[in-house]
Amino acid sequence: MSRLDVPEGAPVGRRVFLGLAAFGLSGIVWGSKAAGLMERLLGPLAVKDGTGLLGLLPTGRFRIYSVVGSLPNRAPAAWRLDVDGRVGAPYAIGYDELLALPAVELTKDFQCVTGWRVPRVRWKGVRLADLIDRAAPDGGVTAVGFESFDGAYTETLTLEQARRNDVIVAYELDGKPISSAHGGPVRLYVAPMYGYKSLKWLQRITLVATAEPGYWERQGYDTDAWIGRSNGRGDEPA
Repeated sequence: MSRLDVPEGAPVGRRVFLGLAAFGLSGIVWGSKAAGLMERLLGPLAVKDGTGLLGLLPTGRFRIYSVVGSLPNRAPAAWRLDVDGRVGAPYAIGYDELLALPAVELTKDFQCVTGWRVPRVRWKGVRLADLIDRAAPDGGVTAVGFESFDGAYTETLTLEQARRNDVIVAYELDGKPISSAHGGPVRLYVAPMYGYKSLKWLQRITLVATAEPGYWERQGYDTDAWIGRSNGRGDEPA
């Protein structure tokens, strides 16, 4: 995400502009089915156009952001999550194995630090705390780092934050598998914090003694991104 909706100096390609206009109309006239179709069509179009407009692309009720100017894509069968660091039992888990673990469901608002909010989003996944415990972290762990397979996006939480019941590794959004545009096949969801903490395209969880600032923290955003209490905003908590 960015503090600005339009990246400074970003050119607007004609095909993307027309596509976004069509998308806005489709959401009004035809509803969610048209929105899903435009997500599949416009994501690749924006990448090919080279405009960087993936910071603007609306998808359903969301705006889609990518820090690398493209929509990373990985099929569920090819996805793997590594859990490592200061642990006694590092491991890797595939998509089907993740879905076989005890699941939790949350219905919470998704709040972006730029101001927009999506109410009552239904999420399904596995408690992050359960994945952490399986790795048997040692007594020196104080924080958890997260890595995206886009090659650039990273995030961090304290161990206490990561163990909250409303922090999950999610694989469903509103009753459907999470799409690439929304950070799938698997992403982090940190309910009580602004959306930039909910890292997309998750591929690695690392237990560490000292937290390293994540991608957005290095751009000046708060590390503890509690909704309504950080980044100078007064939004209502999720």
